[in-house]
Amino acid sequence: MRNVLLALALLVGSVSVHAQAINNVPEPEKQKTVKAKAPKFKFVKQVHDFGTIPEGPSVTYIFEFKNVGNAPLVIEDASASCGCTTPEWTKEPVLPGKKGKVTVTYNTAGRGNQPFDKQIFVTSNVPTEKVIPTELHIKGFVSAGSSIPADNKVRK
Repeated sequence: MRNVLLALALLVGSVSVHAQAINNVPEPEKQKTVKAKAPKFKFVKQVHDFGTIPEGPSVTYIFEFKNVGNAPLVIEDASASCGCTTPEWTKEPVLPGKKGKVTVTYNTAGRGNQPFDKQIFVTSNVPTEKVIPTELHIKGFVSAGSSIPADNKVRK
């Protein structure tokens, strides 16, 4: 029993000494904050509501973004939640401070009298997007009809 108490006392003492030694480690005189070079999206908006649109022709919306990071941004892919929605995007690298776009077209044919909310998933070389892609949305309501006003064709 005496040996166990002695061993326990030595263990507690050595842990205390070690903890004090760690706390007394001097900090470097100059700590340099190194910012990793990485691109970063800043979209003007990530959701567009078309409102009520007639069935028939396709409608298009342009999502604009700026690279607010400090390295070139490259969109690797953009995919939609269904085949009725088609994304296109800036293919060349977007330099820091410059703008790019993701153009989304929604085909309203055969979708009359129903709401829609479609997602577009954008993957790029932005570090956080390897886990969670940037998500854009288009939504609205398609009414029965076959014509669309000219000003609803493309919006940005």
